[in-house]
Amino acid sequence: MDFVNEKVEKICSFYVSDWHLVTMLLPYINKKIEEKSKITTILEKDIESNIETLVEKLNLKKSEKILEINWKKQEVKKYSKLAQILSKQIDNNATENIILVNGTKEYIDKVNKNLNKYISNLKENKTKIKIINFYEVLEFNYNITEILDEHDKILNTSGEKEIYEVFEGYERGKSNIAK
Repeated sequence: MDFVNEKVEKICSFYVSDWHLVTMLLPYINKKIEEKSKITTILEKDIESNIETLVEKLNLKKSEKILEINWKKQEVKKYSKLAQILSKQIDNNATENIILVNGTKEYIDKVNKNLNKYISNLKENKTKIKIINFYEVLEFNYNITEILDEHDKILNTSGEKEIYEVFEGYERGKSNIAK
Protein backbone atom coordinates (compact mmCIF):
# COMPACT_ATOMS: atom_id res chain seq x y z
CA MET A 1 0.00 0.00 0.00
CA ASP A 2 1.46 3.33 -1.02
CA PHE A 3 1.17 6.25 1.32
CA VAL A 4 0.59 9.66 -0.19
CA ASN A 5 2.86 11.52 2.21
CA GLU A 6 6.64 11.32 1.75
CA LYS A 7 7.14 11.63 5.51
CA VAL A 8 5.49 8.24 6.06
CA GLU A 9 7.57 5.11 6.50
CA LYS A 10 5.96 1.71 6.69
CA ILE A 11 7.64 -1.08 8.68
CA CYS A 12 6.58 -4.68 9.29
CA SER A 13 7.45 -7.14 12.00
CA PHE A 14 6.69 -10.78 12.68
CA TYR A 15 6.30 -12.51 16.03
CA VAL A 16 5.34 -15.96 17.31
CA SER A 17 3.50 -15.10 20.54
CA ASP A 18 2.32 -12.09 22.54
CA TRP A 19 5.35 -12.51 24.82
CA HIS A 20 7.70 -12.47 21.84
CA LEU A 21 5.97 -9.32 20.56
CA VAL A 22 6.30 -7.54 23.91
CA THR A 23 9.94 -8.61 24.41
CA MET A 24 10.85 -7.33 20.97
CA LEU A 25 8.81 -4.15 21.31
CA LEU A 26 9.78 -2.82 24.75
CA PRO A 27 13.48 -2.00 24.12
CA TYR A 28 12.53 -0.34 20.83
CA ILE A 29 9.73 1.72 22.44
CA ASN A 30 11.98 2.68 25.35
CA LYS A 31 14.60 3.99 22.91
CA LYS A 32 12.02 5.85 20.82
CA ILE A 33 10.53 7.53 23.89
CA GLU A 34 14.04 8.69 24.86
CA GLU A 35 14.30 10.18 21.35
CA LYS A 36 11.06 12.13 22.02
CA SER A 37 8.91 10.06 19.65
CA LYS A 38 5.15 9.89 20.20
CA ILE A 39 3.77 6.33 20.33
CA THR A 40 0.19 5.45 19.37
CA THR A 41 -1.21 1.93 19.35
CA ILE A 42 -4.03 0.42 17.34
CA LEU A 43 -4.37 -3.12 18.63
CA GLU A 44 -6.86 -5.82 17.77
CA LYS A 45 -5.75 -7.76 20.87
CA ASP A 46 -5.13 -6.49 24.40
CA ILE A 47 -1.46 -6.84 25.47
CA GLU A 48 -1.55 -4.55 28.50
CA SER A 49 -0.95 -7.27 31.13
CA ASN A 50 2.05 -8.61 29.17
CA ILE A 51 3.51 -5.09 28.94
CA GLU A 52 2.96 -4.45 32.67
CA THR A 53 4.54 -7.77 33.67
CA LEU A 54 7.62 -7.30 31.50
CA VAL A 55 8.10 -3.62 32.40
CA GLU A 56 8.13 -4.71 36.06
CA LYS A 57 10.94 -7.18 35.36
CA LEU A 58 13.08 -4.94 33.14
CA ASN A 59 15.07 -1.91 34.15
CA LEU A 60 13.85 0.53 31.49
CA LYS A 61 14.54 4.25 31.81
CA LYS A 62 11.12 5.20 30.49
CA SER A 63 8.93 2.63 32.31
CA GLU A 64 6.30 5.16 33.36
CA LYS A 65 5.98 6.57 29.84
CA ILE A 66 5.68 3.04 28.42
CA LEU A 67 2.87 2.23 30.84
CA GLU A 68 1.04 5.44 29.85
CA ILE A 69 0.67 4.13 26.28
CA ASN A 70 -2.68 2.49 25.56
CA TRP A 71 -1.93 -1.23 25.22
CA LYS A 72 -5.60 -2.23 25.19
CA LYS A 73 -7.62 -3.58 22.31
CA GLN A 74 -9.31 -0.93 20.16
CA GLU A 75 -12.06 -1.38 17.63
CA VAL A 76 -11.14 0.96 14.80
CA LYS A 77 -12.68 -0.63 11.75
CA LYS A 78 -14.40 2.64 10.86
CA TYR A 79 -12.43 5.62 9.60
CA SER A 80 -14.18 8.01 11.98
CA LYS A 81 -12.96 6.07 15.06
CA LEU A 82 -9.38 5.96 13.78
CA ALA A 83 -9.45 9.68 12.93
CA GLN A 84 -10.75 10.43 16.41
CA ILE A 85 -7.88 8.49 18.02
CA LEU A 86 -5.17 9.94 15.79
CA SER A 87 -6.38 13.54 16.02
CA LYS A 88 -5.69 13.31 19.78
CA GLN A 89 -2.41 11.41 19.40
CA ILE A 90 -0.44 12.84 16.44
CA ASP A 91 2.05 15.32 17.86
CA ASN A 92 3.74 17.78 15.47
CA ASN A 93 6.26 18.63 18.19
CA ALA A 94 7.53 15.05 18.49
CA THR A 95 10.63 13.99 16.60
CA GLU A 96 8.44 11.35 14.96
CA ASN A 97 5.03 9.77 15.43
CA ILE A 98 5.03 5.98 15.62
CA ILE A 99 1.78 4.13 15.06
CA LEU A 100 1.87 0.48 16.16
CA VAL A 101 -0.73 -1.74 14.48
CA ASN A 102 -1.26 -5.31 15.60
CA GLY A 103 -3.83 -7.90 14.61
CA THR A 104 -4.85 -10.26 11.86
CA LYS A 105 -3.84 -9.44 8.30
CA GLU A 106 -7.43 -8.41 7.59
CA TYR A 107 -7.44 -6.04 10.59
CA ILE A 108 -4.03 -4.58 9.69
CA ASP A 109 -5.09 -4.05 6.05
CA LYS A 110 -8.29 -2.28 7.13
CA VAL A 111 -6.45 -0.05 9.62
CA ASN A 112 -3.77 0.79 7.04
CA LYS A 113 -6.40 1.74 4.46
CA ASN A 114 -7.91 4.14 7.00
CA LEU A 115 -4.46 5.39 8.04
CA ASN A 116 -3.70 6.25 4.42
CA LYS A 117 -6.96 8.18 4.19
CA TYR A 118 -6.24 10.00 7.46
CA ILE A 119 -2.68 10.91 6.48
CA SER A 120 -3.75 12.12 3.04
CA ASN A 121 -6.27 14.43 4.76
CA LEU A 122 -3.70 15.96 7.13
CA LYS A 123 -3.44 19.67 6.41
CA GLU A 124 0.09 19.91 7.73
CA ASN A 125 2.42 17.16 8.78
CA LYS A 126 5.66 18.47 10.23
CA THR A 127 7.02 15.21 11.64
CA LYS A 128 7.84 11.82 10.24
CA ILE A 129 5.21 9.12 10.73
CA LYS A 130 6.25 5.48 11.12
CA ILE A 131 3.57 2.86 10.80
CA ILE A 132 4.72 -0.47 12.21
CA ASN A 133 2.51 -3.45 11.37
CA PHE A 134 3.00 -6.50 13.61
CA TYR A 135 1.94 -9.85 12.11
CA GLU A 136 1.65 -12.99 14.21
CA VAL A 137 3.38 -15.69 12.18
CA LEU A 138 0.80 -18.34 13.06
CA GLU A 139 -2.17 -16.10 12.18
CA PHE A 140 -1.57 -15.21 8.55
CA ASN A 141 -1.77 -17.61 5.63
CA TYR A 142 -0.55 -15.15 3.06
CA ASN A 143 2.67 -15.12 1.14
CA ILE A 144 5.24 -13.34 3.31
CA THR A 145 6.69 -11.66 0.21
CA GLU A 146 3.38 -9.89 -0.35
CA ILE A 147 3.62 -8.41 3.15
CA LEU A 148 7.29 -7.47 2.73
CA ASP A 149 6.54 -5.76 -0.60
CA GLU A 150 4.07 -3.44 1.15
CA HIS A 151 6.70 -2.18 3.63
CA ASP A 152 9.89 -0.13 3.54
CA LYS A 153 11.74 -1.89 6.37
CA ILE A 154 11.42 -4.64 8.96
CA LEU A 155 11.65 -4.46 12.76
CA ASN A 156 13.13 -7.33 14.72
CA THR A 157 14.92 -7.75 18.05
CA SER A 158 17.97 -5.88 16.74
CA GLY A 159 15.91 -2.87 15.61
CA GLU A 160 14.89 -1.46 12.25
CA LYS A 161 16.56 -3.18 9.31
CA GLU A 162 16.36 -3.14 5.54
CA ILE A 163 14.29 -6.13 4.43
CA TYR A 164 17.12 -7.65 2.38
CA GLU A 165 19.30 -7.64 5.55
CA VAL A 166 16.85 -9.99 7.26
CA PHE A 167 15.59 -12.02 4.29
CA GLU A 168 18.55 -13.02 2.17
CA GLY A 169 17.70 -13.00 -1.52
CA TYR A 170 14.66 -10.77 -1.10
CA GLU A 171 13.84 -8.56 -4.06
CA ARG A 172 10.78 -6.30 -3.99
CA GLY A 173 8.02 -7.70 -6.20
CA LYS A 174 9.56 -11.16 -6.54
CA SER A 175 8.49 -14.20 -4.55
CA ASN A 176 11.89 -15.83 -4.11
CA ILE A 177 13.16 -15.56 -0.55
CA ALA A 178 16.12 -17.77 0.27
CA LYS A 179 15.49 -20.10 3.15
